[in-house]
Amino acid sequence: MRVSILISNPEHPVVPRIKAWQRAMTEWAEIDVIHRKSELTRGDILFLVSCSELIKPEDRKGYQHTLVLHASDLPTGRGWSPHIWQVIEGASDITVSLLEADEPVDTGRIWLKKTFELAPDWLWDEINDALFETELGLMEEAVKKLGQITPSKQHETDSSYYRKRTPQDSVLDIDKTIREQFNLLRVCDPQRYPAMFEIHGKKYKLTVEKVDD
Repeated sequence: MRVSILISNPEHPVVPRIKAWQRAMTEWAEIDVIHRKSELTRGDILFLVSCSELIKPEDRKGYQHTLVLHASDLPTGRGWSPHIWQVIEGASDITVSLLEADEPVDTGRIWLKKTFELAPDWLWDEINDALFETELGLMEEAVKKLGQITPSKQHETDSSYYRKRTPQDSVLDIDKTIREQFNLLRVCDPQRYPAMFEIHGKKYKLTVEKVDD
């Protein structure tokens, strides 16, 4: 079996986990990890993981199946950064959907879903660890059960959409307490999407780290 995994940003924190999974799956599949759609070849499965490029039907015609990982219980939570929005909203668990790539985005048939519990004290990196483990579990099941999974169509009556986040969405309100804004604070990646606050006409970056007792 031939599998390609397209991750647009080679510096994305999921990349080391994907590379480790690639090595662990050699018995099941020949897996290529690529970062541009120009590197697409042919194969049985193309996984789109944190892919920012628009992958059109002609781009994926060399693959039997093109599957997308999306961190929401589709059709609820289509759109951008779904798990981030859900944490901010106070979610206690996150469902990850594995679906077929289709037009419009996030509307394809669902192959699999898996849910993980979200601890109230986790910071962005701990949330990512649980998310990545769940995504890899879905990918592994799709590879090992290829031809045995019956996809299901999404029901449009339950659909909702999240908008794309901007740097302004990581700005804290200095007149609110830390407790009120902890869910926002804990999802802010200090390198890629840092938490900020503004005062006296200046903007400041705020970094939070967990300290052991």
